[in-house]
Amino acid sequence: MHPPSPARVVLLCGPSGSGKSLVAARSGLPVLRLDDFYKEGDDPTLPLVDGSSDIDWDHPRSWDTDVAVEAIARLCASGSTPVPVYDIALSARTGEETLHIGRTPLFIAEGVFAAEIVERCRELGLLADALCLSRGPFTTFRRRFLRDLKEGRKSVPFLVRRGWRLMRAERSIVARQVSLGAHPCDRDEALSRLAAAAAGRQVRQQTPA
Repeated sequence: MHPPSPARVVLLCGPSGSGKSLVAARSGLPVLRLDDFYKEGDDPTLPLVDGSSDIDWDHPRSWDTDVAVEAIARLCASGSTPVPVYDIALSARTGEETLHIGRTPLFIAEGVFAAEIVERCRELGLLADALCLSRGPFTTFRRRFLRDLKEGRKSVPFLVRRGWRLMRAERSIVARQVSLGAHPCDRDEALSRLAAAAAGRQVRQQTPA
């Protein structure tokens, strides 16, 4: 008997509040939450928002890229990996758990920084597809604010400042993620491409210009 083929990953990115977690859940595929790879709040390498004392949690340097890629590579090779348990309200890792995906040939890694590792995953032969969700700045702002408020992720003043900043920057955020190799799409197209990848059908890969 031949050993099972290594799994591959679909990277699912998009602005915060664009519906990544919902699409990932509706796909029925195993999911690696990339938000669990944020750095902790006392990390001296965390970037600040220009002209502010706020930590810029929307900057790629607030995220541990290398550890995230290592976790994806382990999942593809062995079907399991340790992952941190991250509390966004505390800006801290509160533990560790093991994610098992079994022998599934495909899984999703979703998070706001997923596009940052498209090229690395492609070079490692791990990438099945890369998708960027976009719902429009105002819709995303409203959904993000209500979610973060309900979950108590940060203080209300911080959420308002962050939400306003992200709403104005959303088009440039999407443009950057697309330039890094993610295919821009809405929820329905994302689910269609995920279904195609799960069925082993070829999907068009977008490459940076």
